[in-house]
Order: sequence, then C-alpha cells, then structure tokens
Amino acid sequence: MTRRCVIAVVLLLGAGAIAGCYETPDVTIHEPGQYKGKKDPLLNQQASSRDEALHKRFDLVQTDR
Repeated sequence: MTRRCVIAVVLLLGAGAIAGCYETPDVTIHEPGQYKGKKDPLLNQQASSRDEALHKRFDLVQTDR
C-alpha cells in the first residue's frame, strides 16, 4: 500500500514539474529600427518646453535612484 502511494506521489510531482515547464509558442517578430508603439506627444513640442516636460516625467519615475 505504501509503495503505491509513493509511486502515485512521484508521478504527480513529475506531472506537475512537466506542466510547469510548458511555454506558449506566441512569438512576436519585430523589424529592426521600426518602433510600432504610439507616438509620444512630447515630440510635437518646442525643444525648451519638451526638455522641461521630460525632466518632470523623469522625476516622476526615477525618484528612488
């Protein structure tokens, strides 16, 4: 009886380990040098106001560094 339990536990652990290694085959192919995201609204601003806005954006994110 105990041998059956040990075999069952080993099989369940093995099945769990194999199932944990599964990876979905979704692959996105990107073209080099081509950004396909949305445009940054700061690119339409003048250089001085854009620099100020970029510094504000940087300070919002990089406060812990």
